[in-house]
Amino acid sequence: MLATLERIELLENAERLAKMILDSEIAEQYHICLYKLRSNQESQKKISRFVSLKELYEEVQRFGKYHPDYKRVMTEIRECKREMDLDLLVADFKLAENDLQNLLDEISLLVGSAVSKHIKVSTGNPFFEKGTGHGGGCGSGGSCGCSA
Repeated sequence: MLATLERIELLENAERLAKMILDSEIAEQYHICLYKLRSNQESQKKISRFVSLKELYEEVQRFGKYHPDYKRVMTEIRECKREMDLDLLVADFKLAENDLQNLLDEISLLVGSAVSKHIKVSTGNPFFEKGTGHGGGCGSGGSCGCSA
């Protein structure tokens, strides 16, 4: 493909938009929470324990309730997940992550609707799927409203 002046201008504008997002308070809060989470040993232990139990859980799921450790693994994974989710740094990170995702979803909708009201923008967030022609698309169980 040949690089046209219009294409270069679009790429430069996209880079400016990305820089604005990275410089936003929402992105800054996300990076602060991520740093705090990664540097806290106690939180990392909880996450590591959950990840290792999750692997065991997936193995148990292959056999279901017939697996000899089914009950123990199911109990442990729930307790571990609850402990991890109640960790303040994990909770703060999840909130910051959701805020950043919501910002990106809003931007995606704005860009999509600026091109055409018929553009399908998959946000993965039901809040943005208000019957405006945006949202899941044809593969999302009929939420796009098409007759396919």
